[in-house]
Amino acid sequence: MTIAFFSDVHGNLPALEAVLADLDRRKPDMVFCLGDLVGYAPWPNEVIAEVRRRGIPTLAGNYDQGIGLASSECGCAYTTDVERDLGAQSIAFTNATVGADERRYLRYLPKHMQLDFQDEPVTLSLLMVHGSPRRINEYLFEDRQEKSFLRVLEDANADVLLFGHTHRPYHRTFAYESNGETRYRHALNIGSVGKPKDGDPRAAYLLLHLNQETQLTSPTSLRSELVRVEYDVEKAAQAVEASALPNQYADMLRRAY
Repeated sequence: MTIAFFSDVHGNLPALEAVLADLDRRKPDMVFCLGDLVGYAPWPNEVIAEVRRRGIPTLAGNYDQGIGLASSECGCAYTTDVERDLGAQSIAFTNATVGADERRYLRYLPKHMQLDFQDEPVTLSLLMVHGSPRRINEYLFEDRQEKSFLRVLEDANADVLLFGHTHRPYHRTFAYESNGETRYRHALNIGSVGKPKDGDPRAAYLLLHLNQETQLTSPTSLRSELVRVEYDVEKAAQAVEASALPNQYADMLRRAY
């Protein structure tokens, strides 16, 4: 079985269309979206419409939550006055652009989704969140201390945790002891479709491959595949520049920071 996960589209319709076309070609068994459909790019309604049209199960991201509640706050961790000013312009634009039906859709999106695989051939609990199991806007960065990360996974009772929010993909594995046996938990950041921050401007999503060899007693048997998809970054950047959004967000798309 192959399951696809994507996140952090952030209103970037050309990037989403490229990812969906790639998924149509690969034909995974299931597809899930882990939130942040809107913000920073000029197509919030179109992105929402395409995800809804395809019936893709979707979580609320922190930006979705803010827009769903018609709030001027997105729960974003801006660290400078410049970032806060740009962010205020983005959420004001998105609030002014998103339709009433689209806002209602965002307001009622769930915060967690869980898949439990029981008995043969695979037994594991897979939890999907946007930021972390504890807070929709908590950043689980790759350099988080192992003990702290494992506590997050244990408290959530998750063998496999999938999330976005940082826009920087990775797969970390953590060993722990259970009934005298070494077992492993997995944390997978699935990257960003529409606003990567890892220096690669291509859209990103994740494929998770489960088969009869997938065992929690092996650190390498859970196979994840990060997929990067080319799309017309310049088209998206120029659309940002032609909108009321700050031009800095166009540069972020081009340079992926």
